Amino acid sequence: MASVITASEPSWIAPFTGLSPRCFGKLLTTLRRDGVDVVHRGRPWSLPLEDRVLLVTAYWRTNLTLRQLAPLFGVSKSTAGRVITHLGPLLALRPCKRFAKDTVLIVDGTLVPTRDHQVAEQSKNYRYSTNYQVVIDADTRLVVAVGRPLPGNRNDCTAWEMSGAKGAVGRTTVIADGGYRGTGLLIPHRRAPGQTELPAWKEEHNASHRKVRARVEHTFARMKTWKILRDCRLKGDGVHHAMLGIARMHNLVLAQ
Repeated sequence: MASVITASEPSWIAPFTGLSPRCFGKLLTTLRRDGVDVVHRGRPWSLPLEDRVLLVTAYWRTNLTLRQLAPLFGVSKSTAGRVITHLGPLLALRPCKRFAKDTVLIVDGTLVPTRDHQVAEQSKNYRYSTNYQVVIDADTRLVVAVGRPLPGNRNDCTAWEMSGAKGAVGRTTVIADGGYRGTGLLIPHRRAPGQTELPAWKEEHNASHRKVRARVEHTFARMKTWKILRDCRLKGDGVHHAMLGIARMHNLVLAQ
């Protein structure tokens, strides 16, 4: 079969990766340096690395079924599935291990609907979802850590620690919304029992807190333009690999 979409035509790169052709080339260079394109024993891939990366990102971006996507790249449904299974984890974001002393991070949870009920539960959106804890740098807005998925009925206080997001940031200053009470994070001031309103200085602090914390909501909005995060059909770790891969694409877009 002749392919319709190919990375050899630069006009296809931006719609399916969000990256400029130059930045896409840098990503491929990094992957090759990591040994992704090393030839192993067995049947070789029918697509070059460039097209395989484009296939995976196109799958995440459009959420087409494999039966719909495979003909666009001139491969079979099973080949497309193997490409996604093999390459998805290799595109994952690598969490930051060290932070500058004055770094301020922002954390919030987001729900990713998924059809794999082994990793999901019915949540407040009445769908089977996973709870993802995403941490961004308040200054650069880059994603620095993504926790492991937890069932969507877990609250953010529980998910913050159980997902590994807390351990990933260490003692770095982190701000969050009011749903993280008791976690030691910087959250908005709340009225004490019997108190009708907050002092003016606390209201000012809350207003500035909301403006900064909104950056993580903007990050979620940009990441969820990748339609797989609106209805994920992948099983097992597939949703986690997609989330980490999309976080990496998000960072590359901001950095280009």
